[in-house]
Amino acid sequence: MNPIEDFYPLLTTPANIVITTHQKPDGDAMGSSLGLFHFLKQFGHQVTFIAPTNWATFLDWMPGRELVIDFEKNKEKSAALIQAAEFLFCLDFNILHRTKNMEQLLEAAPGKRILIDHHEQPQMEVFAYGISNPAKSSTCEMVYDFIMDSGHGDKISIATAECLYTGLMTDTGSFRFPAATASVHVMLAHLKQLGLQHTPIHDHIYDNALENKLRFTGFVLLNRMQVFYELNTALIAVTKNDLLKFDIKTRDTEGLVNLPLSIQGIKMAACVIDRDEERKWSFRSKGKVDVNTFARIYFEGGGHFNAAGGRSSSSLAETVETFKQAIEQQKQILE
Repeated sequence: MNPIEDFYPLLTTPANIVITTHQKPDGDAMGSSLGLFHFLKQFGHQVTFIAPTNWATFLDWMPGRELVIDFEKNKEKSAALIQAAEFLFCLDFNILHRTKNMEQLLEAAPGKRILIDHHEQPQMEVFAYGISNPAKSSTCEMVYDFIMDSGHGDKISIATAECLYTGLMTDTGSFRFPAATASVHVMLAHLKQLGLQHTPIHDHIYDNALENKLRFTGFVLLNRMQVFYELNTALIAVTKNDLLKFDIKTRDTEGLVNLPLSIQGIKMAACVIDRDEERKWSFRSKGKVDVNTFARIYFEGGGHFNAAGGRSSSSLAETVETFKQAIEQQKQILE
């Protein structure tokens, strides 16, 4: 993989570009992709953003969202666009299988793949250009760096700023996580100087829930949370019936895993959701508890040191039992 700096001279030559991200894109995935989309359009590029799957509706306010193509709903059109692309920007993921059913298309695409991502252990051999930096708060911060370092900071529009702020805010837990470094606040100050209004973005993301989500959250905390005080760990296990009972969509489980971390003494929180095809895991931690390695060892996942995800093909009861055995095996890092 050549350094991302080698791509800078190509920015000013119009090309056919596809931007994509991981399945079930979150605020950072959508924010970085749409932020880059608005930036690249200013050079005369033909730019298309293809999301591997749908996304949470609380992101529908984002500038340019109406132009995003959902691969699952437009497979033939998406395949043709991927095949025709000269460059394919891969944002907020670093292993092709995280694009779900787009993996084979991306792998076979004749265009050059470009990586901008902050997760650990990238699949470097499949990218022509790129940068991987797990020390960065978010892919949105990295797209901002890409824009500034390429010498085109003057092309950060309000639309770009709004999109990049979204991922910056969500991936730092509204700037409370350790990833909210000095460079994050320098970026934020710059976006504010450009005219960014941050309060409406917080309203869109955090103050846009339906009543059923609040009732679901209360039910889950009361009935589905287990606390293992001797291991400083908490687990939330959500059944398929829970999702049906409260009419819960993907967006409604966002952030659920963070709630147990507010319990005094808890160092690791885990949440497993019983989906149709698999059980989806989320892990969060404090301090020196490495959930990235934990997810990789036990749940076919990974991510960041203090935030990771995983999956399981086992039943909900079986994967919960696997988790309980795993935390016993890892008690030395949890106590």
